[in-house]
Amino acid sequence: MKLFYGPGTCALGIHVILEEIGKPYDLQKIDFATKEQYSDAFKAINPKSKVPTLERDDGSILTEFPAIATWLARTNPEAKLLPDDVDGQVRALEAIDYVVATLHMQGFSRLFRPENFGADQDAVKAKGRDIVANAFALMDKALEGKDFLLGTFSIADAALFYTEFWARERMKLDLPANCLRHYETMRARPAITKALAAEGFGA
Repeated sequence: MKLFYGPGTCALGIHVILEEIGKPYDLQKIDFATKEQYSDAFKAINPKSKVPTLERDDGSILTEFPAIATWLARTNPEAKLLPDDVDGQVRALEAIDYVVATLHMQGFSRLFRPENFGADQDAVKAKGRDIVANAFALMDKALEGKDFLLGTFSIADAALFYTEFWARERMKLDLPANCLRHYETMRARPAITKALAAEGFGA
């Protein structure tokens, strides 16, 4: 397998899952600073010009965080990254979809790329901060009384982690108590230490 990623992007969550699985994989850095994601070479691999992008062992390409995470979990059941029961699986997907579609795409995208949402960038950023704060408040409630979203580590935690990483390391935002505890618990996992180091971030 090969993961195409940008350091510190949402691909970090997939990188973490690959480390948790523990099977060999390759990394291919895509340089967002030079807009390599729009190059003909990368667009031939993923015409969406997005990461994460996963090249599977048969050469086929898989895109979009929820799809990649679910495929990795289902094809590596021994890693126990997704519950066996249907309700647990849909709860994991419910959390991932909310993190990706709301916390990431609606909230953080307004903070990182306000120009894409309107001329009044201050208003856009303010809206983004509100979305992020409200979303983390919901995730904080979901974490009450437990270390991980589903009680044990799952692909949903890898999704939440990358947004917590953005909040703490990129935006210097405060996290609510349970999310902060989750973030610190995640940072202590060897798989995350390895993934962060490989992407150029210290422990």
